[in-house]
Amino acid sequence: MARSRFESMDCSVARTLAVIGDAWTLLIIRDAFRGVTRFDDFQANLGIARNVLSHRLRLLVREGILERRPYSQHPPRFEYRLTAKGRDLYPIILSLLRWGDRWAAGPEGPPLVLTHLVCGQPVQGVLACEHCGAPLDPREVRPSTARRPVPAS
Repeated sequence: MARSRFESMDCSVARTLAVIGDAWTLLIIRDAFRGVTRFDDFQANLGIARNVLSHRLRLLVREGILERRPYSQHPPRFEYRLTAKGRDLYPIILSLLRWGDRWAAGPEGPPLVLTHLVCGQPVQGVLACEHCGAPLDPREVRPSTARRPVPAS
């Protein structure tokens, strides 16, 4: 599947998939949200081939999702930190987690629970309308072709 095919589509979902639509890429982003920052830790956690991990990390840095920072001079070593653009992917990871907890968890249930540090309560991560606060239901949302300005980050 040619990546450029998605990049040229006039569709935000397709253009997003051109960047993060690979399973390894999403798992790297998931681990970054869990606090993983170093190449060897990504590799050990995921069991991913080093060349595949190197390629995905380069892509994420090039796209501005991760930032590569030195943490050791001798020998030279780098860590990878989420940028503001990367942190904006949290709702995607959260939605995948929520779907997986509901539809793909084994009989023992979801493997982890997310806790909101502000109030100490478990969270499910519900997408809600930013105007009225109601949870979003796809049956209650209508797409239109009207363009709207994208908020600045």
